[in-house]
Amino acid sequence: MLKVLVKKDVTTRYRNSVFGWMWSYAKPAAQFLVYYLVMGHILGLSRGIDNFPVYLFSGIVVVNLFNESFSNATTSIVNNKALVKKIYLPRELFPVATVIVAFVHFLPQVAILILVALLTGWVPTLAGVAVAILGMLLIVLFSTGLGLFFGALNVAFRDAQNFVEIIRTFATWTAPVLYSWTMLADIAPSWLFNIYMCNPLTVAVEFFHYGFWFTTSTGALDNPPADALFPPEHMLVYSLVAFAIAIVTIVVGQFVFRRFERNFAQDL
Repeated sequence: MLKVLVKKDVTTRYRNSVFGWMWSYAKPAAQFLVYYLVMGHILGLSRGIDNFPVYLFSGIVVVNLFNESFSNATTSIVNNKALVKKIYLPRELFPVATVIVAFVHFLPQVAILILVALLTGWVPTLAGVAVAILGMLLIVLFSTGLGLFFGALNVAFRDAQNFVEIIRTFATWTAPVLYSWTMLADIAPSWLFNIYMCNPLTVAVEFFHYGFWFTTSTGALDNPPADALFPPEHMLVYSLVAFAIAIVTIVVGQFVFRRFERNFAQDL
């Protein structure tokens, strides 16, 4: 049943569209271009970050995966109300299927990222690829947990969908996508910076930076400059906390989903 739901969402996403799957490339490309020109050049945030295009796009693709997975999972039960009301099946399949579909549409963006990184001197390493895969896994776990939680709430309280849109608006800015983590470390209290670094989205973005960008920057040279942008200290601790948060989110999301599930047919 999960396979059927995923296939349905994938095949109907761009139905009757002239360009079809090209939109999976065009949308992130347009988003990257706007951020690169406005934030990188006009506001000058690219200063101090070598190979800023790869740094920026590495973060954008992670945030896009989170935003699409989270948003689609939140509306998955309401959007499939006809099936929910008529057919008995584990209702968790709906948000899980939308997360898988988001991941499928995330892969073309990764393909572009890999191509650009290769053109700028990226040399794949086993450690870098493994860390990037962990970043994908972290986002999938975190967005699935949030999707279960807000997907259940959205059936009874449609305000949940608007609340999710607010979270998505903040998502891009609560991770080092358009700026470096050092900018926050220089001005924020240590306790606030530690909270910031434990954010699963922040950790996932840094994983992608390490996997695709770090070896193309001066930070990976044998004799890097003093201001080279290295990964944060205690990154292992931050990563373990982020994964723990993602797992707790799934547990809580599943608990809330089960509590609200009994009223789905009535509320829909």
